[in-house]
Amino acid sequence: MLSIPNLKTGEILAPYTTYKIGGPADYFVVVKNQEELVNAVIEARKNNIPYFILGTGANILFGDKGFRGLVIKNEADNFRFENTDLIAESGVTIADLIMETARQGLSGFEHFAGIPSTVGGAMWQNLHFLSPDRTRTVFIEEILHSAKLLNEDNEIITVSKDFFKFDYDYSILHDQKFVVIEAVFRLEQKPQEEILKQIKDNLEWRNEKQPSVEQYPSCGSVFKKIEGVGAGRLIERVGLKGYKMGGIQSSPQHANFLFNIGEGTAADVIALIKLIQEKVKKETGYELETEISFVGDF
Repeated sequence: MLSIPNLKTGEILAPYTTYKIGGPADYFVVVKNQEELVNAVIEARKNNIPYFILGTGANILFGDKGFRGLVIKNEADNFRFENTDLIAESGVTIADLIMETARQGLSGFEHFAGIPSTVGGAMWQNLHFLSPDRTRTVFIEEILHSAKLLNEDNEIITVSKDFFKFDYDYSILHDQKFVVIEAVFRLEQKPQEEILKQIKDNLEWRNEKQPSVEQYPSCGSVFKKIEGVGAGRLIERVGLKGYKMGGIQSSPQHANFLFNIGEGTAADVIALIKLIQEKVKKETGYELETEISFVGDF
């Protein structure tokens, strides 16, 4: 048995995700600081129990049968400033950092307004956003300076941002069992009104182009962007925009968002994903790849 304070068993995962989908975890714990996070991971490793670190629950789909192992809900959310550097634990939400850095007149995080993520999740996926003027994609790696990690030998190490081998929707965290404990972001001073305007512009753009996750539970974009043509446009081209399968629907606003219309299951999501992939491949020749993580038993 795992020796972790406040450990729960059989916790349903759906409420902890933006999709509102997911069965029970064998073990579940909420950690509130980096010491608790490190101890939970080490305890799972020591007992050879699979573990998954959960942030805001966006960009993932938990299986209907849940997770055979330990889910660690990361709420380690302490952060501090050292001049223009921000040092943040991996469970801090990007939304909280956006508001505090804006208040301090420090620029960098405002580009990610409206994206549900923690620091750890942002580094896992190299969090990014297409600027409202559509001139370029902004990545979290641009402001990351260094990070503190728990390595596979349960040692805490400090690495530079080059260590992560960032790419589009990728970091080395996908392939190696490092756990982000804390990150240092190097920000720039900027007039507060400019930062607030950027936040406003980004939120307005997202609200116009994408369905609200709060109103229409989803995991965000399901399929990776294809150069020259967006996945949403391909889905629309083959007549599946707005299409429903069980409790899941391709959004009439943005077809690459497959949202939960009520009582949706992971099986429904996967069935609609396969239908879209097959139809897009057959009618356009493009092969759509998913950008979300599938976690647990399906």
